[in-house]
Amino acid sequence: MKRHLTLSLILLIMTSCTLASAPTSQPDPVSPDLTQPATIPADPFTATLPAPTETFTPIPPTETSAPTATFTFTPVPTVDSLKATVTADKLVCRYGPGANYLYLIAFNKTTPLRLIGRAAGNGWVLVENGQQDCWVNSEFVEVKDGDPKTLRSVYPDGYKIPVSPYYGPTTVLSAERKGNEMTVTWVEIVVSPGKYENEAMFPYIVEVWHCLNGEIVFDTLGSRFPFITFIDEPGCSEPSHGRVYIQEKHGYAGPAEIPWSPASP
Repeated sequence: MKRHLTLSLILLIMTSCTLASAPTSQPDPVSPDLTQPATIPADPFTATLPAPTETFTPIPPTETSAPTATFTFTPVPTVDSLKATVTADKLVCRYGPGANYLYLIAFNKTTPLRLIGRAAGNGWVLVENGQQDCWVNSEFVEVKDGDPKTLRSVYPDGYKIPVSPYYGPTTVLSAERKGNEMTVTWVEIVVSPGKYENEAMFPYIVEVWHCLNGEIVFDTLGSRFPFITFIDEPGCSEPSHGRVYIQEKHGYAGPAEIPWSPASP
């Protein structure tokens, strides 16, 4: 009986100690603003871009400038002389390179000639003729080996027409242009009848290097009056020019240069 009472007392003491040492558990206050449990944010997703792929970009071809063309003037080869034969029945050889100059001699058909020069701008050629060379129209000679254009140009530079011992040069008074027409006027020089070669002779010879169809053409014009009109067109790379001679049967006086006014383009 005493043993039973002792065990009960021990159990009672142990129970009291347990209850005294155990803390009272109370729930934590809940915030009225939180209706959902807190969520830990996930780590942000960072996209990893693949490394850039090296792409071949063709380099445009570099434009290489073409070499600049260099134009070199190649002079036409010239010859000192050519052999020719007269093809006309009678071929007049004159003191100057044109049909209006004074007469010197006439060659018969098939006469052999030696050509030693040409006039620049027309078809007249210089014939070797002893003490006095003279001029013929190349249309009336046959050149077997060569071309008259390959002869050296000797007029107006080189060959000199004979000088008159009786007359002096004239003076050009004006050179007026109307469109493509040029009218040249000069001081009148009266050539006496005894100084005419024949009744067909012109007392004035006008040499003009004028522009026709884009080329400079040499013409020898005759006049009986102290003026003359001729055509001069635009479009030539070289300027036109001219001069006036007095003509009498012994030779020429002058020249008087023409003050040229250029053609309008």
